[in-house]
Amino acid sequence: MSVVIAGTVRVPPENLEAFRPHMARMLAASRAEDGCLTYSYAVDVEDPGLIRVFETWRDEAALQAHFKTAHMAEWRAAWPQFGVSDRNLSLYEVAAERPL
Repeated sequence: MSVVIAGTVRVPPENLEAFRPHMARMLAASRAEDGCLTYSYAVDVEDPGLIRVFETWRDEAALQAHFKTAHMAEWRAAWPQFGVSDRNLSLYEVAAERPL
């Protein structure tokens, strides 16, 4: 069963440009992981400090392996420097998928 992570984190808008290289490194490293199907961030058009997160993983085991990577530890360690806050993420278990 695949899993989806969806939600938001917040960065002060004045820190967003400095934070972008960190987001880019996290995206590249995560996308290269075994079991990562989708990994993306999007800055909200109307709220520049709001970053929308969307991830799809092959299964829970792949997600748990992701949490143990060095790039995940580096990512979380950088948060205080950039004022990352209001982490609001949810995990969804996907039993089936079909195109709309």
